[in-house]
Amino acid sequence: MTTRRALLTAGASPWFIPRAWAADTPRFALGVASGQPRADGMVLWTRLTGTDLPTRVDVQWELAHDEGFARIAARGVELAEAAWAHSVHAEPGGLEPGRWYWYRFQAQGQRSRIGRTRTAPAADATASLRLALASCQRWDHGHYAAWRHLARQDLDLVAFVGDYIYEYPSSPTALRRHSGGLLLDLDGYRERYAQYKSDPALQDAHAACPWLLTWDDHEVANDYAGTASSTPLGLDLARLRTAAYQAWWEHQPLAKAQRPQAGVMRLYDRLDWGRLARVHLLDDRQYRDVQACPPLLRSSGSRTLFARDCAALNDPARTLLGREQEQWLAQGWSLDRPWNLLAQQTLMARFSSDPAGRYWTDGWDGYPAARARLLGAAAERRVPGLVVLGGDVHAHHVADLKVDFDDARGTVIGSEFCSTSISSHGRKQAALDQALPLNPHMHLARSDVRGAIVLDVQAQQLQARLLAVDDPTDAGSPVRELARFVVDPKQPGPQRA
Repeated sequence: MTTRRALLTAGASPWFIPRAWAADTPRFALGVASGQPRADGMVLWTRLTGTDLPTRVDVQWELAHDEGFARIAARGVELAEAAWAHSVHAEPGGLEPGRWYWYRFQAQGQRSRIGRTRTAPAADATASLRLALASCQRWDHGHYAAWRHLARQDLDLVAFVGDYIYEYPSSPTALRRHSGGLLLDLDGYRERYAQYKSDPALQDAHAACPWLLTWDDHEVANDYAGTASSTPLGLDLARLRTAAYQAWWEHQPLAKAQRPQAGVMRLYDRLDWGRLARVHLLDDRQYRDVQACPPLLRSSGSRTLFARDCAALNDPARTLLGREQEQWLAQGWSLDRPWNLLAQQTLMARFSSDPAGRYWTDGWDGYPAARARLLGAAAERRVPGLVVLGGDVHAHHVADLKVDFDDARGTVIGSEFCSTSISSHGRKQAALDQALPLNPHMHLARSDVRGAIVLDVQAQQLQARLLAVDDPTDAGSPVRELARFVVDPKQPGPQRA
């Protein structure tokens, strides 16, 4: 099977043509990645590097049944263009469902490292799933020991739910400093992605298995909402967002059809994993209403406030996902699989920091009516095995989900696992310890650790292992299991294992 021009056939150019001049500059310094696995294909990604590249470069790719590339399953040529940062998004199709493949790229006389990827199981196949949940990998806050660990876990899939990069400049005392200052243009975003992707542990994690990715705010600007930003610099957020969205597509294993147009890019999507699970991937930034009751002298931005002081907080017209995405989700639950995994950016369960009801307005607590609509629709349709996966808040949270969190006896309709950050600093643990008794639906809240969550999903049970890095300042730090929970698809709510 070939793609675009079908050049790698008899009589076409051989796979590897040595060129002495090309060896001076690494062409695949940012590694390789794959994503969006389907039963018959996936997306393969790389980006050519070096300042002396031609405006347009042919990049050959191969996908094989074996790591030695003795049995080629698909091959093709993609055109890498300077206008899109010489990024490559190859989309092999017609593959066998439910199996592993290996892939590599070649251009300018050089060959990339080998990546490992897989297809999703066939629609009617019995399956299991080992999935890692991760978010928030601020470069200048710590090393990526969690990625080093996850790359060795024999995962089927990584779900990354936001803050792949951070737009800030670094403090002079940062552990490892960001290159450049505050991100303001396309060149800046590209440079920041290249810096993050230079990390060997992150490269290993991308090369180990396919990823599903969504963004949060720091891929553009802190706390941005739609086309509104909390940044008090008079920035043209629409222009900034256009640059940031382009850089995002250029640096992730996303389909060509998703390439942003006029500053708009659809990310929300679904993935069916055989008869086992449906994974729903959301975008809670692009379509949201601005945060309720923003800080003084700002038109948007988050704050922590008492619900009694902000009438707009409970406005039923307000939305976090946008009406179209809300309807898409409500109509797309799987009722014939044991599991519905909802991968989105932040903590969904209510989390009050005061007995009188004090909430952070940038997350779901800032959009309680929208949360109630989402969970209410799931309850009405009796969605089986609802497990919400989140990040953003730099803390491990494990919670029961209810339509009405004020009803202590209310029915639990789902479970939530919100992962702490890969490296970004968290809040003081004492604040979460103080708040935990105010939130009886919350089983665990730990902001004092960095790490990720690994979920092993079987038809009869989901097991979640919460991981913690011993020393985030050490790239080779050990990673330990902090806690373990299980969920029965027929009895919502996590239980300690």
